Amino acid sequence: MKLNKILSLALLTAISLVLFIVENQIPAPVPAPGVKLGLGNIIVVCVLFLYGRREALAVLLAKLLLSALLTGNLGALAYSAAGGLLSWGGMCLLRPLLRQRQLWVASVLGAMLHNLGQLLAAMLIAAAPGLPAYLPVLLLSGMVTGLFTGFAAQAVVRRLHGSP
Repeated sequence: MKLNKILSLALLTAISLVLFIVENQIPAPVPAPGVKLGLGNIIVVCVLFLYGRREALAVLLAKLLLSALLTGNLGALAYSAAGGLLSWGGMCLLRPLLRQRQLWVASVLGAMLHNLGQLLAAMLIAAAPGLPAYLPVLLLSGMVTGLFTGFAAQAVVRRLHGSP
């Protein structure tokens, strides 16, 4: 990997972490566990479209680990990893079918899969019988937040490519 590419991915990872930290300072828009904007994921989506699958996975894994270390919440790592990896996998499958102006579609799918992955992890870890009833709330919030982060990622990619 070229030095410029490594430096760019490191910078994008740092930006993703900053967005994550900023988001943690914002009160939750909905008083429901797991519902967040996912600002740090804007960068993961951008990296997937600008660089590719492996690079997006590297940024995602670095963001997951570093955010858990920075917040001191290593217990949340299993939930975040389950959601992040399922999201990444789904977006990677969808990526070849999309153009740059359709990037938001991948983000919506990714957000919904992220919430699904977190719920599946919670069902395995907590084994609470009522957790599947929470799925519609998580899918709906994933659609809304994925749309927001998708349009933000699309704007960033457009700007980085110099398009109007």
